[in-house]
Amino acid sequence: MRLDAMGDVLMTTPALHAARRSHPERHVTLLTSPAGAEAARLVPDVDDVIVYDAPWVKATERRASSRPDRHMIRRLAARRFDAAVIFTVYSQNPLPAATMCYLAEIPLRLAHCRENPYQLLTDWVRDPEPTERLRHEAERQLELVAHVGWRAPDERLRLAVPERAKASVRRVLRELGLVRGSRWAVVHPGASAPSRRYSPERFARVVRGLTAEHGLRLVLSGSAAERGLAERLAREAPGRAVSLAGRLSLAELAALIEEAPLLISNNTGPVHVAAAVGTPVVDLYALTNPQHTPWRVPSRVLYRDVPCRNCYRSVCPEGHHECLDGVAPEEVIAAACDLLAATGERDAGTTDDVTAALRRHPRSYERRDRRAVADDGVQAAGEGCA
Repeated sequence: MRLDAMGDVLMTTPALHAARRSHPERHVTLLTSPAGAEAARLVPDVDDVIVYDAPWVKATERRASSRPDRHMIRRLAARRFDAAVIFTVYSQNPLPAATMCYLAEIPLRLAHCRENPYQLLTDWVRDPEPTERLRHEAERQLELVAHVGWRAPDERLRLAVPERAKASVRRVLRELGLVRGSRWAVVHPGASAPSRRYSPERFARVVRGLTAEHGLRLVLSGSAAERGLAERLAREAPGRAVSLAGRLSLAELAALIEEAPLLISNNTGPVHVAAAVGTPVVDLYALTNPQHTPWRVPSRVLYRDVPCRNCYRSVCPEGHHECLDGVAPEEVIAAACDLLAATGERDAGTTDDVTAALRRHPRSYERRDRRAVADDGVQAAGEGCA
């Protein structure tokens, strides 16, 4: 069970892979939210997807009765599952899901839990977050399944892009003149939570700088609701930027990001798509929480430290957005150029130090120094776009 959004599902894929690899004959069904279902269907280690809008998480609609929940219990019971693993962020209580699995007669039930679950869980992992430690979300779920002996040497995020989506996107890119060897990037300026959005005015300066000063072509992505924002930014660089917002399925968005030399994005789902397909990413990372940095993919994580860090809020509680708005557009441009310079030398193990740095709350961390210089071959700021 992973009843959260697309990015959360993708950050759970290393643990799902460990479950599958530990027993290759195992049939894995993922019970997930409507928001997570589209991503779940692209996960190679998932055989089946059940969609459920649980009332104890952020539901898409308020309902009048418990009839859908009782129906889901009967549906799970009819499937006669051998075991259930309940994946949650640390702030979620797993016991409602555990109760559902208990009532569905699923004999083995595993989850992190802060309080004693007694008989609701057969395998209980005491939750140390956030008082004792903070982990990346992927690490949290890997440690959960390791409790029952499920491990895999490949701990990267996993997503299988359908060939049909690849062909569709390549056709669009050819029409735009973006063939292999072209100097371009995808820019994803939206995010579901207002607290995680870099301002449109600053994004506009990034678009102008990358296109006019460094000669890049840009493809703007986003949902249908973000089409206006993406088209507004595309107009900042006529002939050099184009919006595909609202025109792509998730599979096609994944194909686009897989083809791209670079993604520039707020901290939102496409960052985790980029990690899953191996595309370097510049992540404008609002300090709402420290657990969702790009996992095991070359990246630059940009933010400014603030006293209100780790607020876990969808709307900035202070109203100043300083953790994001303190990042100058010139820093974003320089980080993009740094990462493009290192495109041919991708190192899948360079994100862990970023998460550690976020936990220490430095003033700014762009990961172009320390180990990244030695491992990634990253050049000084701006050299890659000269």
